[in-house]
Amino acid sequence: MKNLVRQWIMAIGVFFLFYSTLHAKVSDNYSLVWAEEFTANGKLNPSHWTFEKGFVRNKELQWYQKENAYCRNGVLILEARKVQRKNPLYVKGNRQWRKKRAFIQFTSASVTTKKHHSWKYGRFVIRAKIQTDKGLWPAIWFVGEKGKWPHRGEVDLMEYYRGTLLANACWGSKQEGKPRWDRNKFPLSSLGDRDWDKKFHIWRMDWNEKEIKLYVDNKLLNSIDVEKARNPKNKLPLYPFKQPFFLRLNLAVGSNGGNPNGTEFPAKMEVDYIRIYQKLKK
Repeated sequence: MKNLVRQWIMAIGVFFLFYSTLHAKVSDNYSLVWAEEFTANGKLNPSHWTFEKGFVRNKELQWYQKENAYCRNGVLILEARKVQRKNPLYVKGNRQWRKKRAFIQFTSASVTTKKHHSWKYGRFVIRAKIQTDKGLWPAIWFVGEKGKWPHRGEVDLMEYYRGTLLANACWGSKQEGKPRWDRNKFPLSSLGDRDWDKKFHIWRMDWNEKEIKLYVDNKLLNSIDVEKARNPKNKLPLYPFKQPFFLRLNLAVGSNGGNPNGTEFPAKMEVDYIRIYQKLKK
């Protein structure tokens, strides 16, 4: 009986902690509307997250699978592993990049809130740590709900490859499938810390109807004019950054990341928390 009472008290305490966190203010104008603290060890909650699977994009080397994403000690870990197994998509003589590879040499994880959660405007705060070894391409990014890429819009709050940290946004151009980019690049050496990749950092996106501002550790990386980020008239949505966006976290290998030869695996991208704030309605 005493154990049952103790469990109830603990459950009530956890509920009120969650409730107070969810409704906490980050400022006089913002309130927390969604958060992931990754406190439960094991798999991600499938009611919040979807897992990408297979060879997905950019001719990257990794095969995405849900087994490479897990929570441990309050942190989400996306883990890239070196493997050697048959590619189930392989077709001898086929020249399509997903099918011409006889073997899967790397696995990793890509998780998204697509079809579960999306947001229009707000402050997005993500505390994460990334490895910067050769061949790795970690990213924290947002994609518009409606339209085809790139006309649906994309915001790369963080992506890293080949010694460079990037903060980007893209939208459509008149040429089908070709994006218009607003990019800013920062060599890791410019961040002033030799052990930068050994530490957690806080990435933040402030997004309203006029602009998108991207930060790391309160350093402004890029500012995008929402009104100027406009698709051609025959491509919808006309203003891609005036619609809800969903979140994606992934750790890619190869492609823009370069050749991973010499890098020790497993490699990890770690996410401590995600906190999303929106302005209070008056």
